[in-house]
Amino acid sequence: MRVWLLLTFLCMMAFLQPAISQSAVCDPNYANPPCVPIARDVDCAGGNGNGPAYVKGPVRVIGRDIYRLDRDNNGVGCEPK
Repeated sequence: MRVWLLLTFLCMMAFLQPAISQSAVCDPNYANPPCVPIARDVDCAGGNGNGPAYVKGPVRVIGRDIYRLDRDNNGVGCEPK
C-alpha cells in the first residue's frame, strides 16, 4: 500500500511540474528578468553578501525591497558599481 501511495504521489508531481511557472519561484517584489528567488536571504552576485541565494543585477524593485538589494532607494538593486 505504501509503495502504491508513493508511486501515485510521484506521478502526480511529474504531472503537475509543467504547471509550476517561473513566477511561482520568483519573488513578486522584484520585476523579472532576472528572477529574484524566494529564499531566506538573497544577495547581489559578486557582492559582499553571504547568501544563501544570489541574483545578478540590475534588478527593478516593484514592491517592498525585502532583501535590501536597492541600497540607494532608486528602484534598482544590484547595480553595477
